[in-house]
Amino acid sequence: MAQELSCVVAGFGGQGSLFAGKVIATAGLIEDREVSWMPSYGPEMRGGTANCSVTLSDAPIGSPLVLAPNALIALNQPSFDKFIDTVVDGGTVVVDTAMVPQMSEPAGVTVIGIPATKLCEEAGIKGLGNIVLIGKLWAEVGFCSREALDAAIAKCVPAKRSEKLEQNRRAIELGISA
Repeated sequence: MAQELSCVVAGFGGQGSLFAGKVIATAGLIEDREVSWMPSYGPEMRGGTANCSVTLSDAPIGSPLVLAPNALIALNQPSFDKFIDTVVDGGTVVVDTAMVPQMSEPAGVTVIGIPATKLCEEAGIKGLGNIVLIGKLWAEVGFCSREALDAAIAKCVPAKRSEKLEQNRRAIELGISA
């Protein structure tokens, strides 16, 4: 089995942080692991703050709230600033440097920055920076099998938006190869 993941995915409403967390959680469900996904967002939704706690484990999960994550996906500067100091020693942080110009790297934490938003725009798949960052996190920590990740994308992209499925797959690949 893959390693345990206690992750926070955070950004502005509309950046897809909750969707990204849902993809990670779905990958865990596909592998028949213990899974927790808990969204949190401000009342203003699009443009307000949004984050979710995601846990994938082989043991029962005591609380859905992740207060000391071993992984963080930060989609914007306020989210990076808010959660960076909560990441545990040995943790991994994946950051969209197109949206987070100022990064710090706490001792014992690996911070990996990639210009996810810019990569998406250049590839013609605007708006999928969140998925690029999932790909990068997967490449760094291997939180599930590659087959489970691919199946999770296929399951989470709704049938009515089937044209987005191939774009999401391309975004995962961009993140993995970045």
